[in-house]
Formats: sequence, structure tokens, C-alpha cells
Amino acid sequence: MTIRYDVDGAIATITLDRPEALNALNVELKLALREALERAGADSAVRAVVLTGSGRGFCVGQDLREHADGLAAGDTELTTVREHYNPIVRAIAELPKPVVAAVNGAAAGAGASLAFACDFRVAADSASFLMAFARVGLGPDTGASWTLPRLVGYGRAMAMLMLAEPITAAQALEMGLVNAVVPAADVSATAAELAGRLAAGPTAAYAGIKRALAAGAVSDLATALETEAAVQAECGRTEDHRAATEAFLAKQQPVFTGR
Repeated sequence: MTIRYDVDGAIATITLDRPEALNALNVELKLALREALERAGADSAVRAVVLTGSGRGFCVGQDLREHADGLAAGDTELTTVREHYNPIVRAIAELPKPVVAAVNGAAAGAGASLAFACDFRVAADSASFLMAFARVGLGPDTGASWTLPRLVGYGRAMAMLMLAEPITAAQALEMGLVNAVVPAADVSATAAELAGRLAAGPTAAYAGIKRALAAGAVSDLATALETEAAVQAECGRTEDHRAATEAFLAKQQPVFTGR
């Protein structure tokens, strides 16, 4: 098995599980990851997701041995980008619940891009990020051209991609690439605590926030306003909104059910 899928309460934890290869992404792992994300998305009892890696690395990106075999077989179109990476990124971005990356170690290439596609990133102080594509003569994939400039700005994204120099956890925090940096021994617990907080929140509203931000990033004002109106209409029909409004008026803390 290349993926571990565990559910604790309302939190699903997806663990990339090829520690001997620093969780490098082969076809088996990519297929299993997409399946796990779809499983979490379809389970109404799951209200937040944690994505992490086993062993000392988060994910060092594409399995280059498998990649070399593909090139030798004539796959110079790198079909895995459309067949595997693009669907995985969309599964994360469109998952109607929050996704927290627990970056427990090195994150490189497509592995770093997976973390950037998540809604939150908690990094171990020993973690590092490397946009390694240029080192092997490639452009970005796994959504990095979309996510990275939105996280750190165009100039920093260009430097990270062209210079392909590693970014420490401290540097990542300073540039807004991650939300928190904690001791390596605490990264799993910190990510789980954040996921637990999110799982106790208004799930439908979180899905609406993800949808509205994604639309706003690529639309004009009129389209963004219409998306907001549609999201608000959907949220307005939820039990969570009605209950939270009543709790506010009664000066009580709301209890969200995710419905």
C-alpha cells in the first residue's frame, strides 16, 4: 500500500506511505492519492482532511526512476501530468472541506506543489521546499504556476522556479508560504489540532469560501460578486447558518453540524 487512510472523528488523515523513497510519486501512489481524496470528499462524516507523509520526508515529487522508464518508452509528452497530477490538484482544490498539509520533512517538485494546493500548511522546523523542476529541465506542474504566485507573489514564485534553490521552513513562514512552523515532533499534533478546529466549524461555509476565492482569483469584479451571491444563497439555506444566527442573537456560542 502506498497510502494510509485513517479517520478519527470528523478528520481524515491521508498519509503518503513510501518512506523508503521519501514518498516519491509513482503511478500507484498517484492513483491511490486521488482515490483517497475522493473518498474523503464523498464522506459526509469527514469535515476536514490532513495530508502528510510517512518517515522523514513529506514528498520529494515525481519518482524519477519511473519517469526515466517512461521517457525510454517514448512518453516525451509526460502524460502523467494530465492523467494524474491535474486531477489530484483539482481534487484538493475542489474538495468541499478544508485540507491541511502537515509538511513533516522535505517537499520538492510535485510534492511541494501538493502542499501549496492545500488550504493550510503546517511545517516542521526541519522541513524544506524546493521547486526542483528547472533542475531537470522542466516547467512547473501540479498547479504550482497557479498556487505559488498567489501565496508568495509573482517575483518570489519566479525566483523559486527558475533558481530552484531550497527554501527553509523559517523562510517559508516569512514569505507566507506556510501558516505555521513548529518543532518536528509537534507537526502532526499541530496539524490535527487545526483540522479539529476546522472540523468543528461550518463546513458548507468553508466550501463556499474555497469556491469564492478560486473564482475571485480568475474573474472580473462582476463575476466575483455573482459568485459571492450564489455562495451566500447556498449557505443561507444551511442549518448551520440559521443556528449560528439564533445563537448570536441569544449571545451563545454556535454549534456547527456541517449541514
